[in-house]
Amino acid sequence: MRKNQVKKLAASVAAALLSTTMLSGCSIIGQAPTVVSEESSLHHDTDESSSPVSGSESSEAAHSDSASGSRLADILERGYIEVATEPYFAPNEFIDPSKQGDDKYVGADIELARYIADKLGVECRIVPLDFESVLSGITEGKYDMAISALAYTPARAEAMELSNGYYFDDEKIEYGLMVRTENLDQIRNADDLADKTIVVQSGSLQEMFAGEQVPAYKELKRVSATTDGFLMVQEGKADAVITSITTAQLYIDANSGCDMTIVPDFAFTVDESTQGTRIGITKGETELLNKVNEIIDGVVDEGVYSKWYEEYKEYARSLGL
Repeated sequence: MRKNQVKKLAASVAAALLSTTMLSGCSIIGQAPTVVSEESSLHHDTDESSSPVSGSESSEAAHSDSASGSRLADILERGYIEVATEPYFAPNEFIDPSKQGDDKYVGADIELARYIADKLGVECRIVPLDFESVLSGITEGKYDMAISALAYTPARAEAMELSNGYYFDDEKIEYGLMVRTENLDQIRNADDLADKTIVVQSGSLQEMFAGEQVPAYKELKRVSATTDGFLMVQEGKADAVITSITTAQLYIDANSGCDMTIVPDFAFTVDESTQGTRIGITKGETELLNKVNEIIDGVVDEGVYSKWYEEYKEYARSLGL
């Protein structure tokens, strides 16, 4: 897919999201990448005026009014779970623009969300948000859980309950740099970024790498979706994007002619404690956490999630994502 085709797909995805505003209880603003300036702190608050999607006030009120004192009991009583996700991270969660309503949200994480709902005997309601709103929506108790390719970080573990890991790559997940091919001779590792502009997804593990493992840079830009970061580098608005190497390779495979390359023989140092993708749940909701962990352990033991992941990798490629 050429660059202009990527933009057309992004526009159609944004339009599809707009059509589900009434279903998800979310408001959706503009289609352009959300860029947060360097002045923001590493763990900055969400700026609702510039975020693509903001949280549902009605959902927050509904959950806070629960007389049970337990979110699990509240879920079972109302008959549905609200799952916050940022649907632009294939193959975990993404959008099939050929489908309508909640059916257009697909991916291995979406399968897991619906599987958990089925095990609880309730309906699954997907709430599409930008990534920072996914995180703040859980820490503030607006939604029941976040299933959005969450990695473990110490700060995240302080802010919310994190489930057992449900997906572990056969090989260690690696994070590196993707640059325009023409700049490969200038950028060989993190030490070469002192006079460069780098871009990361806001609130992500990659943002932590920028703060802790990049000695110096000219400017740090934050975007709401990793694909926005890819486009910024591709269009010359940034010099390098910090990214999962697997995700970067998917983008390159789907966009022949993009003239982007993963910097070879370089990867950020990953703490073993960050391995494994997890579900985020509001702090203190241990009854729900224990139930989710019970379901996750079954999924892991049976190898179900790994099968979903491989299936949706091919699905995403078929859509050119």
